[in-house]
Order: sequence, then C-alpha cells, then structure tokens
Amino acid sequence: MKIISGNSNLELAQEIAQYTKNSLAETTMTRFSDKEIFVEIGENVRGEDVFLIQSTSFPANDNLMELLVAIDALKRGSAARITAVLPYFGYARQDRKTGPRTPISAKLVANLITTAGANRVLTMDLHAGQIQGFFDIPTDNLFAAPVFIEDIKKKFSGKDFIIISPDVGGVVRARAIAKRLDCDLAIIDKRREKASVSEVMNIIGEIKNKHCILIDDICDTAGTLSNAAKALKEEKAKSVYAYITHGVLSEPAIERINNSPIDKMIITDSILAREDVRSSKKIEQLSIAPLIGEAIGRITENKSVSSLFA
Repeated sequence: MKIISGNSNLELAQEIAQYTKNSLAETTMTRFSDKEIFVEIGENVRGEDVFLIQSTSFPANDNLMELLVAIDALKRGSAARITAVLPYFGYARQDRKTGPRTPISAKLVANLITTAGANRVLTMDLHAGQIQGFFDIPTDNLFAAPVFIEDIKKKFSGKDFIIISPDVGGVVRARAIAKRLDCDLAIIDKRREKASVSEVMNIIGEIKNKHCILIDDICDTAGTLSNAAKALKEEKAKSVYAYITHGVLSEPAIERINNSPIDKMIITDSILAREDVRSSKKIEQLSIAPLIGEAIGRITENKSVSSLFA
C-alpha cells in the first residue's frame, strides 16, 4: 500500500499515513511559470494499491487539476489500484440543474476523476447522497457522525441538549445523530430569498432552556448558521453549538461567526484551516484522520467499510 498526498491538505494526509503506520510516498507537485501543474511520483508504484489524498477545496480548480494529473501519473506508473481519497468533494452543491442551460458540475467532476484513471473513490459527507451514483466506479461515502457523537458525549454528558437541523434538507443527517444520542430533534424552517442569503423563519420543536446543537455538512459564508443561532437564542436556548463536517468558511464567515450568538463551532479537518480559522476562539477542529485511516485499512484488506457506522 502507498499513500500519496496532494497539496490541498498535507497535514491531514500525514496524520492518515501515521494512523495506517505508513509514511507518505515521495511526490513532487510543482507549477511551471505559466501555472501548469506537473506531478512526479518519486517511488515505484507498479502493482501497488495506491491511495491519493486530495480535498478539492479552495482553490477548487487548482486542487482538482492536481488530483487528475496525479491520477494519470499513477496510472502510467502501472499502479494496480488507484483510490481517490477526497475528504471534501468540491462542486458537490452543483448536483442538479437549477435552471435552463445550467450544468450538473458534480457529475462532470465525477466523470473527470473516472476518466483520469481512478478505480475507486473514498469521500466523506457528500452534500447529496445521490452523488455516489454519479461515479461509475465503487464509491464509499463516510460519515463524520461517529466523530461528532464522541465529542458531543464529552461536552454535554448529563446536560439537557437537543439536536437541531438548520434546514429541512439536513433532517436525515441530524436525525441519525439524534437517534444515536437518544435525544430530541428540532428543525429550523428557513426561506432562502437568493443564493448565499438566508432568512430564518420559525423553529419546529421545543428548545427553551436547552443546549442546542446544530448539525450540518457544509458551512460556507455562515449566514444560515448565524441566523439560526440568533433565532435559537431568541427562543431562550441555553447555548448554541454547531457541528459542521466541512468548514469552507468563505468571506465573511469568520467575522459572522465571531459576531454571532454561536457559543462554539466544531469543524473537521477535511479542509485545511486558514490562519484566521485557527485563531478564532469560537472555532474548534476535530481530526477525521482515524476515521479515514480505518476506512483505508479496510479497503486494503477487502473488509466492510459500512460496518464502521453500524
């Protein structure tokens, strides 16, 4: 088994390699003067089971191209099996036509990864589960739920807390965590007037004097979460915590979070945290390296991955 990392999240790749008791394979990923990407694998990969770790986060297009070029390099190096490990799958929110003459970019990206030569995809908390069907190769979609549940138990043991879905679309994800924790579930009914602008309407469920835990897969500009936290505090919530799998955190997310009623936001390290994210007192990071490392080990040994979440 060989583990190779792109430049998008080297810290996470090193932690995953350490968990699997491997070291990262020697790889050179550089840019020419015109910013074309060049990849050279510095070790023999012939006949190897190779795992290429690369989140297609900002800058999404550069990281995606780096992933594709690296897959091609591995294919031409005669790797036996290439697994594209995408802790964060960019373009996932473009999973349907939103109007006439608009693309389904998530499907296009899936096609590119498959055509480049990947034999398998390992990703986490896809924005929409049906994206797994966009790939014509085996795809494992991991869930951050076990990582979140462990942290929630540490922080809220013995306290009266409730799981909150920030919108109707996230109910399945939030319900799964509420079921595992044997606690109540509430839903925020949200109306979005236009892209990246959200307005909280009303809360379905009893949250007064409870610790509220928001669950979502992606936080981009933090508008939804800030409005949700404000609505929850107005309904006398004792505290508001947010557990987010992918902290995209585009501008002005950090400013909004720091100025919002959110007591703490917990994100995973699927996306490399910028310096302003690390320095924010309201944001914590949980490592998903053990989760992905365990999945990689099971794939290598041809064992069940889904049993991780049983």
